[in-house]
Amino acid sequence: MARSTPDQEQGRPRIAAQAPPEPDAEDIAFIKQMGVEHVVLWTDGQLAGEEYYASRRRLYESEGIQVCGFGNRDVHNQDAIVLNLENRNNKVEEYKRHLRALGKAGIGYTTYAHMANGIWSTDREATRGGASARAFDQAAAKTGHWAGQQYTAPLTHGRQYSEEEIWDNYSSFIREVAPVAEEAGVLIGIHPDDPPVPDLGGVPRCIFSSFDGYERALDIADSPNVGLCLCVGCWLEGGDLMGRGVLETIRHFCKEGRIFKVHFRNVDAPLPHFVETFVDNGYMDAYAVMKTLVEVGFAGIVIPDHIPTMGGDARVGTAYTIAYLRAYLERAISESAAPSLSTD
Repeated sequence: MARSTPDQEQGRPRIAAQAPPEPDAEDIAFIKQMGVEHVVLWTDGQLAGEEYYASRRRLYESEGIQVCGFGNRDVHNQDAIVLNLENRNNKVEEYKRHLRALGKAGIGYTTYAHMANGIWSTDREATRGGASARAFDQAAAKTGHWAGQQYTAPLTHGRQYSEEEIWDNYSSFIREVAPVAEEAGVLIGIHPDDPPVPDLGGVPRCIFSSFDGYERALDIADSPNVGLCLCVGCWLEGGDLMGRGVLETIRHFCKEGRIFKVHFRNVDAPLPHFVETFVDNGYMDAYAVMKTLVEVGFAGIVIPDHIPTMGGDARVGTAYTIAYLRAYLERAISESAAPSLSTD
């Protein structure tokens, strides 16, 4: 398991950034200049393994930055696992190797998503001030994408799958890998379906698209090492479809110690049509999210993703969002420490 930090020991969220596994001096300087001390990395199957994971951890640690999580795109959003396709067993074994390699490399967390036909989006749209942002319009959605793969409606895998099949396939997968995660000392945070539409391309999104789905899925896993990568943006995309609001969801699953990582983003409206926007410009009061995380003692990482493009430079939006998260966190900690005013 990764070493604890002062923020973890004090029960505080830690602000993190998505970072390249092969950073140059400018990348490192940018991370430090934002005041960020924690990063999450991703790679693919060609490089994945204990030696590579450990080398990236050492590289960042030499700069005073902790690698808090490492993902492998080749064992993430795999249709073979979700739909029990021909190469399912090979992919499950590859996922186990990923977990064992992380544990040996001293990295205690990875994100997993269980979508058979990728993330679905429609043409990018403008958010505040004309910034380019990811959007989804259910009436116009035709394709999903993941790691260079495209999945096309109406039936991305040739037929309609049943909810029972999806649940059975998940159950066999998680019961097989959870003991490996426990042995390796690695936490698996499961990301919500994006978008959390009940069915896309003939594949039901019936597990990680609602509060009740997560409850049942975690009961099936029955493991302290299987929990949530709570994407606030996805929860807001789903709106009423999620069954519980994002603040109630945080309180419930944090009480159970089940939220390991939070993706912090906002959207302008729930389904059927949403545009991702800046954290301070969506329909959710983003500060309320951070305040709730502090109140419940969440000590995992909070990381922005899907950031609108500002000024034609991805780093501008990243710096803007990180600054907001740092300010939200400092305010929430300050308010939580302040004595309440008596009304007597």
